[in-house]
Amino acid sequence: MNISNITVRFFSLFSLIGIVSAQLSATFYGKTCPNALSTIKTEVVSAVNNDRRMGASLLRLHFHDCFVQGCDASVLLDDTSSFTGEKTAGPNANSLRGFDVIDTIKSKVESLCPGVVSCADILTVAARDSVVALGGASWTVPLGRRDSTTASLSSANSDLPGPTSSLSALISSFSNKGFTAKELVALSGSHTIGQARCTTFRRRIYNDTNIDSSFATSLQANCPSVGGDSTLSPLDTSSPNTFDNAYFKNLQSKKGLLHSDQELFNGGSTDSQVNAYSSNPASFKTDFANAMVKMGNLSPLTGSSGQIRTNCRKTN
Repeated sequence: MNISNITVRFFSLFSLIGIVSAQLSATFYGKTCPNALSTIKTEVVSAVNNDRRMGASLLRLHFHDCFVQGCDASVLLDDTSSFTGEKTAGPNANSLRGFDVIDTIKSKVESLCPGVVSCADILTVAARDSVVALGGASWTVPLGRRDSTTASLSSANSDLPGPTSSLSALISSFSNKGFTAKELVALSGSHTIGQARCTTFRRRIYNDTNIDSSFATSLQANCPSVGGDSTLSPLDTSSPNTFDNAYFKNLQSKKGLLHSDQELFNGGSTDSQVNAYSSNPASFKTDFANAMVKMGNLSPLTGSSGQIRTNCRKTN
């Protein structure tokens, strides 16, 4: 191959990379669906006002989407005869919520601008609006994602970190998606809102030693050693419906609900970052917002890839 061909190929690749990155833009729907963002926000605020836990559920739905195949709304797909979706994966089954809220948002947006706004973008914007609705910082969401035509049950089972994960497993899981340990800690701060099922923290409250004893006892009252798997407890007992930095203060007091939460403050490499966010809520909010933008940029489908689903639960 001669030099000129190499040069042409290099610049073709370079311009292709430029096109892909340029297609995610804050003003992507500025002309094609100018009321898309305000419509999404109205529905998210309504849903969160009706059920405060829904804010955390929508935020988690976005995270569970992006960590599997990238931010492509694959998590929303129902099973079909040709593939099994991600909803029955271990980390998702009986715990992911908010699908109906996304359906409502999608139908409202479709009536405004048919076939324009992707389910993947709706998930990304709804996550941001949920954080804001519960008192957290806002950020600008780059837009222009398209929707996948398939899902991956196996990737959902392998790529999503679990509630019993060790610190090294958490760092590895996030590193595989391009995140630093600092960004892992920032994103884990999302556990300042929401609730978890007894089955996800039972082992911790009966077996772990790095847990405040009175905290463990109070949780055992609602989460017996046998049964009651779906009984809920807030991830942040001090301010469960406010997006603040209390999560990090809880970890300092050995009051992390999940084993994986307390691993971030257990004499390891992330202790100092937990201390930093505990004492500086402004830096947490800034770092969280930046990490969320980065997460929303995980392998998006753009251009002519994928499709704009009319119904978020199935392909067109």
